[in-house]
Amino acid sequence: MEQPPWNVMVATCPSRTSLARIANKWTAMIVIALSRGRLRFGEIRRAVDGISGKVLADTLRDLERDGIVSRTAYDEMPPRVEYDLTPLGRSLREPLTALGRWAEAHIEKVEAARAAYDEKTMPEEISMR
Repeated sequence: MEQPPWNVMVATCPSRTSLARIANKWTAMIVIALSRGRLRFGEIRRAVDGISGKVLADTLRDLERDGIVSRTAYDEMPPRVEYDLTPLGRSLREPLTALGRWAEAHIEKVEAARAAYDEKTMPEEISMR
């Protein structure tokens, strides 16, 4: 049986939901954090500044469901749970780390473009009121 042609530009294509998950800012940061190795929940939360516990838990669950992250619970007291990238998740390290580096390298240009845009459009917004 021939595999159907996947196309993220088609609304009904299942690859679109996968792209949406990967393009999520929290997913990218969690993958970047886990690219350094296995981490516990609190370690991920400290590494990904600004993420809430609920959002982190939900995102980790979604990434586990998608086969990007593995969760290992140890039978000990106190309970210990660690998260790691699966082979599929490790395939995301390079592109997501590159995106993170791009964002850091170009933030000054992006901020300058935003300021120029805002300055150009601000008088229009005031006159529209």
